[in-house]
Amino acid sequence: MARPQPNDSAEFYHRYIEQVQADNVKEIVEKYNNKIISFFQRIDSEKADYAYAEGKWSIKELLQHIIDAERVFCYRVLRFSRKDNQPLLSFDENIYVKNSLASKRDFKEMLEEFFALRKSTDLFYLSLTDEQLKETGIASGWSVTVTALVFITYGHLLHHMGILKERYFSQA
Repeated sequence: MARPQPNDSAEFYHRYIEQVQADNVKEIVEKYNNKIISFFQRIDSEKADYAYAEGKWSIKELLQHIIDAERVFCYRVLRFSRKDNQPLLSFDENIYVKNSLASKRDFKEMLEEFFALRKSTDLFYLSLTDEQLKETGIASGWSVTVTALVFITYGHLLHHMGILKERYFSQA
């Protein structure tokens, strides 16, 4: 598996792909999994309802968004890697967060769900063959390869970890 090329996804996903400094699924998992898990384990549950500004998502809501997005990306990988090339619609992250009721959830349970999802995603992505990684489908009206979706999944996580560091923890 080679890194995604610019035409492997819509341009708005390139910022996520560029976050990932690895060349294949195994390297991505080995390089980032422990960093991701330890980062989220260090979040103080007492601060889980904190938002850095009015109208911005709380840490709980941001974590719920990360969980939801990973599920969506993983579903896209499943569909396209299995040669199910029916176009998939986009999802509105703001509607998802609003209706997730994350503020009412227990943060430790959310983390447990996130860690289980991460493990499941990693195992699934590691099981994909080179041929499956080359498959392509349409999501949100744009062509995207399975390889790009793998990179997008991790890049999205890394992007939001950066936001947490910069906007939540520097001011909390």
